[in-house]
Amino acid sequence: MKSYKIAVIPGDGTGPEVVNEGLKVLDAVSKKAGFKYEKVMYDMGGERYKRAGEVLPDSVLEELRKVDAIFLGAVGHPDVKPGILEKGLLLKLRFSLEQYINLRPIKLYPGVWTPLKDKKPEDIDFDVVRENNEGLYVGEGEFKNKGTQDEIALQVSRNTRKGVERCVRYAFEYTKKRDKRKKLTLCGKTNVLTYAWDLWERTFQEVAKDYPDIKTDYAHVDATCMRMIKNPEWFDVIVTDNMFGDIITDLGAMIQGGMGIAAGGNINPKGVSMFEPIGGSAPKYTGKNVINPLAAICAGMMMLDFLGEKKAASIIEKSVMTVTPKMKSMSAGKMGYSTSEVGDFVVKHL
Repeated sequence: MKSYKIAVIPGDGTGPEVVNEGLKVLDAVSKKAGFKYEKVMYDMGGERYKRAGEVLPDSVLEELRKVDAIFLGAVGHPDVKPGILEKGLLLKLRFSLEQYINLRPIKLYPGVWTPLKDKKPEDIDFDVVRENNEGLYVGEGEFKNKGTQDEIALQVSRNTRKGVERCVRYAFEYTKKRDKRKKLTLCGKTNVLTYAWDLWERTFQEVAKDYPDIKTDYAHVDATCMRMIKNPEWFDVIVTDNMFGDIITDLGAMIQGGMGIAAGGNINPKGVSMFEPIGGSAPKYTGKNVINPLAAICAGMMMLDFLGEKKAASIIEKSVMTVTPKMKSMSAGKMGYSTSEVGDFVVKHL
């Protein structure tokens, strides 16, 4: 029987609540699918920062290098200045563990309301592969004449051939493995951002030669946003850079029913990957047992799929698809059930 070591970071706000439901489902499915896992809990987030003045100690980072995967609840605390936890924990983990892919499934489950009129689950089912280690998020830049009328702020988007190619190649491989429409769309801005996107476009075209069975196309990021609203069925897999990926995946979360059901993975294909619900810590709902745990449960599903436990991942998804039509809404406080009840329903239907 296979066994895995999972690092669990419940985080801030409602993070611990949704993580608890995610672990409840993992416990149940592990018995059905025949694997074991050891969870190692880590106290990291806003409260630790307030108490100890540290976000992610190097000693903890070294421990995380040795686990099989990381299950994250949420990061964000109202008493901690924005950017400290995001840079000190999320970005540090993504960069230090070379989680160079952010994978976001955009999938409308049965019974889930979407703001797109007349669109059904078969119309909204695609994935976004976002480059996760480069671009504008490297934090390079400078001020000139700061605080004066002549102030200039420079923010650098750093894109390397190696970084772009490994992301693009992952996207082609993922499209091949997904085995649905076998179409990969490059989302960029080649008409204006002529340095970075010249590199992206050339790399995309060169790598495409190795995948003759995959259809390819290109869309500017603004056109991509329009198509996601008007014709989401156009897409199978989208590959894009860090900034554009950050933006269009939040748009994707809305058309799949909201943050309550949106999950994502920060992936190192040959290393330690981290899986999380997208919605954030939602501090105003903390402790009220009203937050939607399905995003965290789906993040656990993605984690199992990454670890090779395909059967267990499939069992969870089928259960989620049984539960969603029973819920009134995906929004916190409007589900018709409590956080723990939704988790119980998923376990019951496994």
